[in-house]
Amino acid sequence: MRIEAESDGVSASRKHLVFAYYVTGHGFGHATRVTEVVRHLILAGHDVHVVTGAPDFVFTSEIQSPRLIIRKVLLDCGAVQADALTVDRLASLEKYSETAVKPRASILEIETEWLNSIRADLVVSDVVPVACRAAADAGIRSVCVTNFSWDFIYAEYVMAAGIHHRSIVWQIAEDYSHCEFLIRLPGYCPMPAFRDAIDVPLVVRRLHKSAKEVRKELGIDNGVKLVILNFGGQPSGWKLKEDYLPEGWLCLVCGASESEDLPPNFKKLAKDAYTPDIIAASDCMLGKIGYGTVSEALAYKCPFVFVRRDYFNEEPFLRNMLEHYQCGVEMIRRDLLTGHWRPYLERAISLKPCYEAGINGGEVAAHILQETAFGKNYASDKLSGARRLRDAIVLGYQLQRAPGRDIDIAIPEWYVTAENQLGQSSPSSPVDVGGSVFGIEDFEILHGDVQGFPDTVAFLKCLSELGENHTRRERKAASSLFNWEEEIFVARAPGRLDVMGGIADYSGSLVLQMPIREACHVALQKVHPSKHRLWKHAQARQNAKGGNPIAVLQIVSYGSELSNRGPTFDMDLSDFMDEEGNPISYEKANKYFARDPSQKWAAYAAGAILVFMHELGVHFEDSISMLISSAVPEGKGVSSSASVEVASMSAIAAAHGLNIIPRDLALLCQKVENHIVGAPCGVMDQMASACGEANKLLAMICQPAEIVGLVEIPNHIRFWGLDSGIRHSVGGADYGSVRIGTFMGLKMIKSKASDELSELRSDGVNHNEAGQDDIELLKQEASLDYLCNLLPHRYEALYAKAIPESIIGETFLEQYNNHNDEVTIIDQKRTYSVRFPTIHPVYENFRVKTFKALLTSATSNDQLTALGELLYQCHYSYGACGLGSDGTNRLVHLVQELQHSAASKAEGVTLCGAKITGGGSGGTVCVIGRNCLKSSEHIFEVQKRYKKATGYLPFIFEGSSPGAGKFGYLKIRRRRAAHVKTAAEDDSPVSPA
Repeated sequence: MRIEAESDGVSASRKHLVFAYYVTGHGFGHATRVTEVVRHLILAGHDVHVVTGAPDFVFTSEIQSPRLIIRKVLLDCGAVQADALTVDRLASLEKYSETAVKPRASILEIETEWLNSIRADLVVSDVVPVACRAAADAGIRSVCVTNFSWDFIYAEYVMAAGIHHRSIVWQIAEDYSHCEFLIRLPGYCPMPAFRDAIDVPLVVRRLHKSAKEVRKELGIDNGVKLVILNFGGQPSGWKLKEDYLPEGWLCLVCGASESEDLPPNFKKLAKDAYTPDIIAASDCMLGKIGYGTVSEALAYKCPFVFVRRDYFNEEPFLRNMLEHYQCGVEMIRRDLLTGHWRPYLERAISLKPCYEAGINGGEVAAHILQETAFGKNYASDKLSGARRLRDAIVLGYQLQRAPGRDIDIAIPEWYVTAENQLGQSSPSSPVDVGGSVFGIEDFEILHGDVQGFPDTVAFLKCLSELGENHTRRERKAASSLFNWEEEIFVARAPGRLDVMGGIADYSGSLVLQMPIREACHVALQKVHPSKHRLWKHAQARQNAKGGNPIAVLQIVSYGSELSNRGPTFDMDLSDFMDEEGNPISYEKANKYFARDPSQKWAAYAAGAILVFMHELGVHFEDSISMLISSAVPEGKGVSSSASVEVASMSAIAAAHGLNIIPRDLALLCQKVENHIVGAPCGVMDQMASACGEANKLLAMICQPAEIVGLVEIPNHIRFWGLDSGIRHSVGGADYGSVRIGTFMGLKMIKSKASDELSELRSDGVNHNEAGQDDIELLKQEASLDYLCNLLPHRYEALYAKAIPESIIGETFLEQYNNHNDEVTIIDQKRTYSVRFPTIHPVYENFRVKTFKALLTSATSNDQLTALGELLYQCHYSYGACGLGSDGTNRLVHLVQELQHSAASKAEGVTLCGAKITGGGSGGTVCVIGRNCLKSSEHIFEVQKRYKKATGYLPFIFEGSSPGAGKFGYLKIRRRRAAHVKTAAEDDSPVSPA
């Protein structure tokens, strides 16, 4: 319906309507489902103008009507893919900027004029953002039809791109907020920018031919097992081989190039082949998850063997739907590319898909669109678009849930709705931090002590229940992980709250870190390869190598669905050795884990093995099984990665009889993260997790890792952590670019000092004692190893004016050759901020030293106020570096509101300071205050106000626990034999991943 400025009348004809239907440029799946909706609109007698970049045949193969008008215009780009499985996040944002941001003004002008020229009654978008805004400018109502929106998808990409593209997500969400309502398809993601949603059944293309007719047309006998390979193009550099398929199978390949030669048991499909018919005629499908493939697999009960795509947030929701209806088997990317297909295909044809819900979503959606164009109002006023938009932006669209808390406490209501679509909700944590000692009696503790930690007790209880039947994939995989006749080693490592120091650690600062209550547990067993229970796909891989038992690493990680990573990982330990029998390089290991982003997490645990090989010369001849269960939330800036590294390395060391002091273990863990994971972090996180003690601040000078003591937290002072809900990553662009800017600044200061020194030496003057002192200072500064060794007054007096605000990478390299940081690489085309990243560590080191001294000073309100002021200064210095975020700024502002309120002044000091922590760009805020009941009440008030403003209730970190060194390790053995199915006996998925 057109909205007339001066009239309430409806201009649309009751018999004939004009629709403008915009289709995103991302893949054929959107175009094919649009075709089904458009077909029903045209059958109802309406004209539909389809705005698309997809080939005409996608639409004309289904619709032969003059009422279909195709306009070839591309107004967005979707996700840029290097190949069928690899998304280039930065390229996606850059291309969207070129396609839709820079020409935005002209796009809106052209589209508004065009919509008026065709006299459109309704604008429909799947799911082009600018179409909604163009419709609003033209005075036409708009509706979106989709299962995901681009603000949700691009939000994760912004983490890789940094602050340079944040405005894209804001703009997309703002565009969507002009949409009247959303027609929401099954398997949907959270889409908070939309005000109202109407759920419809699956939109699925109809069948044209029976399975028998398809096979006859393709010349395929009924006895042949048929798999359709449906990746929308093949992974780069991939060559199909005959032995990929079991005997008696034929593979139909979609998207094969005309020049490609295929083995005899592979057959090319025509580019315009009608895939719904072929899917329905196949025994199973092998491909990547997308709405089109999933909906057609479910509708026609075709088991789907899928391989994860990296960095596409739509996938977990569709994957859960596949698995719920017993229609999906996940294949590890490595097995796809190396041809170990047999166990997955055999598992797939044993499934009994059970989707019985509607598949007439195209008809239902078309009816809603028609009624909307006629004037029916489907929207409500319960939540304004502005409110939902604000929720979306501040939260950061992250799927993070808080371990041990009810779901509705940890995430906004619209996430709960999405997760409960199938009548199921993902557990917030596999290990409950409460509970009794039940479960411990199942084990004989041969070494160590649980020390009364409820989370350790709960973890042991979790282990004792592995023999039971489980439906969750990660529990199924874990149930066959251990040989209960053998010993198991258990390690524990906490996360940490960055009280002071933060990113100045890699500049050599003093840091103060508090280990938190939440921790990661790792259970590990080493066993002779002949006794190792292998998962079916791992056994198939071993059989292909001759069948002789070889050492294999198998890992299960609980909580994988919270961050869209695979729950399992396995590898032959020989993969860590080169042809000469030496350990592979760290660089090769980094590439090994990076090739499948859904399993890159395994580098944090498995990387410890390679580090032990390199640094300590350890040989690993036995197989290793590991179960990782972490209550340290990911992406919240409390060192979830360090806790996994430290717990994993501690368990490996204990099982192999390696006696490593906590400090050395932390340094080895840093090598894992820097060189194998590839994250340019300092060492403070690992040191806090390994060396910390409960209710004390670990004081450490990061040059590289010298512990200077444990600082008692005075009884009248307390620290809290408040999670902003915005995901943080030390692998993100902001953190890395700030680190590069810092090392550039160090290089410039050293160069300036050298120049000053040369000038003094060449002036021919015989310097007095004071002059000699200046020369000595310049000598020291010309050879600075750490920027924090430069005093603030020296920086201001000699170097401040020499440091530019920013510099292009190429210009810096021309002038200075390198920045002397082995864990980061300068992008020659990028502009780096230098001034603030250089200033920050110089002053932060001074702030931390002052903070440490103040903690031991006389108790007073002035003491608390000064401590709090130091936190505030640190927070704003992060922001100046470009490492702030809207959510963390809001939390700090809320603390200030309460601190300076009239009520607070009357009651005395409660909360007195707050700062962003760790690597910044989101994550957790550290708050300091008086240790009293009123302060706790104020913390809850901050939490409450943040939720009111954003829709997100922050997780509160409070309490402390000892580091891995103090905990030691447990060595346990099950007391009584319990029947545990082996992978060969049970009917669990072949790939527990």
